[in-house]
Formats: sequence, structure tokens, C-alpha cells
Amino acid sequence: MLCNVQIGTMSSSFSQNSAGFLANHMARLFERGLRRQIADLGIAPAQFMVLVELWEGDGLTQAALTDRLAVEQATMANTLARMERDGLVERKPHPKDGRARQVCLTDRARALKGPALAAAQQVNADALASLSDRDREGFLAAMGQVIASMERRG
Repeated sequence: MLCNVQIGTMSSSFSQNSAGFLANHMARLFERGLRRQIADLGIAPAQFMVLVELWEGDGLTQAALTDRLAVEQATMANTLARMERDGLVERKPHPKDGRARQVCLTDRARALKGPALAAAQQVNADALASLSDRDREGFLAAMGQVIASMERRG
């Protein structure tokens, strides 16, 4: 069944019935909400994504972060440079690979974990508030399936 609800100011049939278009639009809205919620913490949404990965596994390489977040290497390099400048990460030589560098959290970044995750959880709660628990679970499961399918296809 196709979605026939007008979304925001989108009025074209394509924009209302294209999973890619809707996912992109939703991602921009999530990013805008997250940006507002974490602005006082002094971090940007792109930095938040990196921090989430590092909070789960401090010391990842730039290549590992690039792969996990599915971003371009140049984008990751720029984000890490800003994060280093802002005192969120330090890049250190990798103990087993002389060509690689580990990206390590600073104390400042570790202290931001609780408030930043709480802010993101609030954005998610607000966004999904109109869904029942069952619909929310189904929505998240469906998104996971779509992502997995697209990752398999490369």
C-alpha cells in the first residue's frame, strides 16, 4: 500500500512514495532535531555519530570508522580533524600497524556520553511518539531489514 499522506511541504507523488526520498527527508529532520538538542554540548551531528562508535569501541582506526559509518574517507578525515581541534579525540599510533592511527576519546568526549545519548534518545522519542509500541518496533525492524539488504548489495 502506498503512502498517500502529504508529508510537510512535499506534494509530488514521487516524493511521497519513494522509500529513498522519504528516508533522506527523515534523516535530514532527525539531523536537524539532533543538532538542536546537542548544540549546547558543543558537538555537531557528524561528530556525534563518530562519538557513538568510539563510546562503543575506543581506539578504532579512521578506516574502521569510515566503514562503520558508511561515509567517504575525506569526510571522516575532516570530521576527525575538527574533533581533534575541539578536544574530543586524539589520534595515536596504532600499536600493531605502523601505517594506521587509533582514534581515542579524550576525557571531555567521555564526559559527553550521558548527556549526548540522552539528547539523541529524546529526539528519537519525539519522532516516534505518534507510533504505538508495536508500530515502533515494526518500523525499526523494517528499517534494519532495508539497511541490511542495501549493505549486502553494496
